[in-house]
Amino acid sequence: MEKRPDLEKGLDSNTFKSYYYLKEELVEFCKKNNLQATGGKLELTERISKFLDTGERSIKSHNSRRTLMQAEITLDSIIEENFVCSEKHREFYKNQIGKNFSFNVLFQKWLKNNSGKTYKESIDAYYQILKDKKKNKTTIDKQFEYNTYIRDFFEDNKDKSLEHAIKCWKYKKSLKGHNKYEREDLKALYK
Repeated sequence: MEKRPDLEKGLDSNTFKSYYYLKEELVEFCKKNNLQATGGKLELTERISKFLDTGERSIKSHNSRRTLMQAEITLDSIIEENFVCSEKHREFYKNQIGKNFSFNVLFQKWLKNNSGKTYKESIDAYYQILKDKKKNKTTIDKQFEYNTYIRDFFEDNKDKSLEHAIKCWKYKKSLKGHNKYEREDLKALYK
């Protein structure tokens, strides 16, 4: 088995992308190499790949995170561009939906992709998302490889424990290539 290379400046981006690195490792690399260390795992991965290929350090515009400046959010208020989940927004939704409201990933995506619509429409979308989640197996975003792996492991191995799933995950992420569950990963349980 080929050992996963350390994440260092001399690594080429193809090799980097062939292995699994924790978000904490990506953030640490960015800080060490004076790269912006904020953002999601996919964003960090792209930033590091570009840096490994070109040596270029991308700078993010500070204008992209403007928050709503109006005094009060109402049902007729328009969802602003570059929506950010703030305490002000959380309070509005808790008042409208109830204390159990939370910004789930699908709802956050809806908000970011639907600027210009009203907050009333967002509440309707929230309820629809909850309804759809109950009916269907939800899609787990690409950056949540561990969650996807564990779910797929249990779909194939209903008789196994979380400890078994984690052992197989640790084996899988140490290998070069994709991190999707495969039945052959079970050999990690017998090592």
